Amino acid sequence: MTGAWRSLIVALAAIVLAAPALAQTKTPSKKPAAPLATAPPDNADIAYGAYQRGLYLTALAEATKRAQQNDPRAMTLLGELYAQGLGIGRDDGKAAQWYKQAAAAGDRDAMFALAMFAFEGRAGARNVDEAARLLASAAKLGHAAASYDLGLLYLQGQQFPQDFNRAAELFRAAADAGNPEAQYALATMYKEGRGVPKDPRQATLLMGKASIAGNVDAMVEFAIAQFNGDGIDKDESASARTFLIAARRGSAIAQNRLARILMAGRGMPANPTEAIKWHTIAKAGGASDPELDVFAGKQTQAVRDAAQQAATKWLSTQAALRP
Repeated sequence: MTGAWRSLIVALAAIVLAAPALAQTKTPSKKPAAPLATAPPDNADIAYGAYQRGLYLTALAEATKRAQQNDPRAMTLLGELYAQGLGIGRDDGKAAQWYKQAAAAGDRDAMFALAMFAFEGRAGARNVDEAARLLASAAKLGHAAASYDLGLLYLQGQQFPQDFNRAAELFRAAADAGNPEAQYALATMYKEGRGVPKDPRQATLLMGKASIAGNVDAMVEFAIAQFNGDGIDKDESASARTFLIAARRGSAIAQNRLARILMAGRGMPANPTEAIKWHTIAKAGGASDPELDVFAGKQTQAVRDAAQQAATKWLSTQAALRP
């Protein structure tokens, strides 16, 4: 799912799930218009291999030949190339045509891509009902991202009656397929006891899986669980390492918690300079902390200057990396 729709739907899910404040820093992933989630069959290796290596003209030529033989995977690949303007000028209309042909032939990635087009109003008027229908079709065929997004719609309760049990079922299907966003969403439901029995251990287990897969919100909550021993053996050192990863990924909450760890020397050695550095970075991201302000004020000018210089360098580097 791309663009504003993903931001909207993730925000809606956060509200419905009533996730704790510690988990509200959202960093939704940005996917191409039609994530090619399914491994291609053997006869698709040339086209898909070219696509994966960035040889888009070769991919376009090979996919075009196979599409003429009614190969739905090739049609989906052509839709992807037109949707992103890879190897050819971007053309949402042609992308939609190829996706429709592939979806009619039963390709679940094409169904998902068309759902995204319908949500965002690409190649036609925005049609949320049609998007929901397409998501349901793709989810029935085992498309993990479609199952996750469909679960969010059941949480939202607009295209379908609000149904936490159904949302949990869909999140579970996507989570079992390795979707980290679904793992995080299902973990939150176990934590809150919505749609599933309240189960802190299962919640932490799923948070851990999503954390390993790179979901930053899950990293933060998993690190908190590690630090406190909630649903997992208490391990402050492991918690500190997880917070450090999430802090480097841009989570202001993780940056704040890491600063506190470095201030107190719990989980890693105390380091006033690093503590103030991460506190400064966290504040720039909106996570203020009066206790750390007091701590910083008690340090020498040399420590504060070194921390400020390090924080400024980190923030400047991150700003330069943004598109």
